[in-house]
Amino acid sequence: MSQRAVAGEAPGGPVPVGSTTARRSPSGPVRTLRRGLGPALPALLAFVAVRATGLAMMWLHPGHGSVLARLAGLWDAPYYQGVAEHGYSDDLGIGGYQNGVPYSSRAFFPLYPACIRAAHTVLPLSYAHAALLVAWCFAVLAAAGIYSFAAYVYKPRTGVIAVVVWAALPYGVVESLAYSEPVFTAFAAWALAAVVRRRWIAAGLLSCLSCLARPSGLAVAAAAAAAAAAEAVRLLRARRPLDPQLPVAVLLAPAGWIGYVAYVGYVRGTPRGYFDVQSAWGSQFDFGRATLRWFTDLTLRQGTATTLAQVVAAGVVAASLVLFVLAVVQRQPLPALVYGGAMLVIALGDGSADAPRARLLLPAFVLLLPVAAGLSRIRSAVSLWVVLGSLAVCSGVYGVHLVYVSGYSP
Repeated sequence: MSQRAVAGEAPGGPVPVGSTTARRSPSGPVRTLRRGLGPALPALLAFVAVRATGLAMMWLHPGHGSVLARLAGLWDAPYYQGVAEHGYSDDLGIGGYQNGVPYSSRAFFPLYPACIRAAHTVLPLSYAHAALLVAWCFAVLAAAGIYSFAAYVYKPRTGVIAVVVWAALPYGVVESLAYSEPVFTAFAAWALAAVVRRRWIAAGLLSCLSCLARPSGLAVAAAAAAAAAAEAVRLLRARRPLDPQLPVAVLLAPAGWIGYVAYVGYVRGTPRGYFDVQSAWGSQFDFGRATLRWFTDLTLRQGTATTLAQVVAAGVVAASLVLFVLAVVQRQPLPALVYGGAMLVIALGDGSADAPRARLLLPAFVLLLPVAAGLSRIRSAVSLWVVLGSLAVCSGVYGVHLVYVSGYSP
């Protein structure tokens, strides 16, 4: 990877977004869409193929009713749909917690429920099916954003591979659930793609939206702020005037998170309102102590059965740490390092004993860049697609295990 790529510039400039030389090319919105999606089309087709493989395996799994109902009804998915249909509630009627604070749906950030409600309003879909449609559409947008980022920093081939590896992760099935991870990943990926292109206002707005999708949007805001600070230092050293967009982007980036936390605090009548809500669900930041206990118990305990899901979750966490170290050694772009590191801190710093740490790391696609760059060196196209196809099959099989067998919340 060149120094220009590390600095946020692609060798020879940005990746071309389409050809303009054809005499009879379409005009207007059609042309814009074609130019924008053209380079990413192989990555998007590969992403859809991987996720379709996983869905087909679920449909082939016998005796469990509707696959769509299963995907839309697992674990936290009904809470998002409940917010979309009824709005927020400060007491879900599922019992209090030891601190006396009732379970509240305000623990779930508002952007995904708002999109579900919009889809239900304009389309003849139930809230459950609208939730799936929104999640699947944003998963495709996330794949396009991952391609845009990786292809700009490396090359298009690496971008396609990064998308396939992300789709074929052990927890790739979450990209097909009615969950907020696809929504968040889409805004995070496109925000980072804007950052490396120095499109600061776009980066700030996309980061703001990511902060309205999940609390881990702070990782995107941190990446945008770090890149803006680095750009300011570069301009000052070159004795050039500061770009006035830089402070605007820095202020915009965390605004969604700050606004939602302030809203919950106002509704509940205390600045700690949002954090009390999270505490009621058993989630609080403890600097990794609970994660260390979880990992130690899992690897060292004796006489207690360990499930496949627990082993895979621990493997994902360990691999993520190794990949982050490798990314640092390889001098990945600053926004990627900050975002990946912040996602690790957020996921591993969760103090809940049952925190879904592996799922929380699913949007940390930047940790896959060393893997994608390494696979891109495979010269034989047949060998490469055998490797990627094997990953897709394994991801599909494990997705069936998570959804139908394990009972383990990812």
